[in-house]
Amino acid sequence: MTLTDPTVPGTAAAPDAESRQPAPVPLVPAALAQGLTVPKGFGDQSLLSPRPDAIRLLGGIPDPSALPLQELREALGEVWDAGGAAAALQYSGSHGFEGLRGWITEREGVDPRRILVTNGGMHGLSLTVQALVERGGLVAVDNPAYPLFLRTLELVGAGTLPVPVEADGLDVEHLARRLAEGERIAAVYTVPDFHNPSQGTLSAAKRAALVELAERYGFVVIADDPYRELRFAGTDQGRRVFFDSGHVVHVNTFTKTLGPGLRLGWLVLPDHLVDTFVRLRNRQDSHSSTFVQTLVEHLLVSRPGWFDTTLGAARELYRHRAELLVSELETQLPGRFDVTVPEGGFFLWPRLTDDAVDSRELHARASAEGIDYQQGEFFVTGPGTDSARRLRLAYGDRTDDELRTAVERLARAFG
Repeated sequence: MTLTDPTVPGTAAAPDAESRQPAPVPLVPAALAQGLTVPKGFGDQSLLSPRPDAIRLLGGIPDPSALPLQELREALGEVWDAGGAAAALQYSGSHGFEGLRGWITEREGVDPRRILVTNGGMHGLSLTVQALVERGGLVAVDNPAYPLFLRTLELVGAGTLPVPVEADGLDVEHLARRLAEGERIAAVYTVPDFHNPSQGTLSAAKRAALVELAERYGFVVIADDPYRELRFAGTDQGRRVFFDSGHVVHVNTFTKTLGPGLRLGWLVLPDHLVDTFVRLRNRQDSHSSTFVQTLVEHLLVSRPGWFDTTLGAARELYRHRAELLVSELETQLPGRFDVTVPEGGFFLWPRLTDDAVDSRELHARASAEGIDYQQGEFFVTGPGTDSARRLRLAYGDRTDDELRTAVERLARAFG
């Protein structure tokens, strides 16, 4: 063997050590991760206006002025002064804080064992799908539907059965016909109060009929209810029928009332499913933030009546903005849209009255003018809907001046 020394003339250079190493084996994502879709339409950042002054009527976002900034700061100080800060930084149970669940229990009127605290509404939906929908199962969904739930179904490779949404919510008779014809589903997903995107509310009669179908055919109703507390007009259609059934998982969250960044929500579960959900939770994130639960529990429990007082002001703010946006559309764009004033929530779902107007071209022109909104076609799950002729306009976090300017820009986009 000949030794080589690159510093000695006439000897060959030693091979570079890295050149003798085998090429690294690339990491390949698992099939589940590879199969997740890339956002197209809803959530697609490429569709946003490049204008720095763009007004975005895009998401169900609460207004900062309606969030308890000062109260949370005070609650933190009170917890700290009482010596509870150290415990707030430790592990806690999967079920959620007893005091927080007790507050929710009083509000919902159910056994505290049935409350599972979650990291917001989407976490609750994800847990429910993974716990109750077999891989490749079929789930009936709103048509139009909240698109992020459809992405949750990708976790189990579930298929969808579109069910039309009417002015008073899911078309339960349509679903009943499909089931009578032999269709079998694992679950039905709907937003019962101030539907996203169509702004309507599932009637009391339809709620009862939907639960009856679930019990007769053995599927679960996933009632996604993040906007329930934001009613500012009309009549509450009730939720007792959901809580009294062993075939309903009711999903709620503090996202729209106390703030999305808290990532705190809850499920009302049928008693016989609680242990199943907790076992699944133990194999994922284990528990919601102890720190956040400590603050929110203290805030709610130490200030009786505060939550409803705060909500009263928020509801009035959102009522005003909804009515203002409807008024501006009717004033600046007379006859261009069919618009219904919502009874709550964050959305308008106006329909273009002139079929000659190309909705995609209108969106492109509106974006160029500096107004961003969600196109109705992004919410379609099947045929037979007029969603492609609609716009979803979100008004929750926009000021009066921004709403007026947004409609002015939309009017210019019409030309």
